[in-house]
Amino acid sequence: MLKLFTYFRSSAAYRVRIGLQLKGLPYEAAPVHLVRNGGEHLQASYRALNPGAMLPCLQDGGTTISQSLAILEYLEEAYPGKPLLPADAAGRARVRALALMVACDIHPLNNLRVLKYLSSDLEVSEAEKTAWYRHWIEEGFRIIETHLARDAQTGSFAHGDRPTLADCCLVPQVFNAERFDVDLTPYPTIRRINERCAELPEFVAAHPAQQADAE
Repeated sequence: MLKLFTYFRSSAAYRVRIGLQLKGLPYEAAPVHLVRNGGEHLQASYRALNPGAMLPCLQDGGTTISQSLAILEYLEEAYPGKPLLPADAAGRARVRALALMVACDIHPLNNLRVLKYLSSDLEVSEAEKTAWYRHWIEEGFRIIETHLARDAQTGSFAHGDRPTLADCCLVPQVFNAERFDVDLTPYPTIRRINERCAELPEFVAAHPAQQADAE
């Protein structure tokens, strides 16, 4: 069985949980707490599995994969049923681009290790840290909203009328935005797609509140 090293509030792990649910793949969840005991992801036992000491990490038999998008691409190739990517090359490129706008342009600036560095090393205030967080989400969402609102390929979901890799990335980023009280009013297409995803049982099952390690 697939084994996913995860943390309920990790947006990168959340992406993979959505993908696993959409593809109907059973898996064992192995929680790794990012805060408790100084961060369980930093302990030697987890570093031996993933030297980058980040989540998520997926094991499939003797194969171990880190990085959420690499994991999702692996699942797409190894388990092609219920695809997360469109059949056409242009559609696949668009979906990947939307996913990367989240995974490369927004998330790396706002992940836990960056926020810790801002607080501990640069000694920014809590208000300044929150302003940083919101700025990069707002900047990224402005760009994503423009693409989604103008492109004819946008449907009920980010691409067409079934969820794709793009939705796997977008929904966790909306969750993060809501945690930090980002005003989502300027992004009506993002909000509409997020609300549509929230109606699906696969997204419900992957939500942080539904995880065994949720606090």
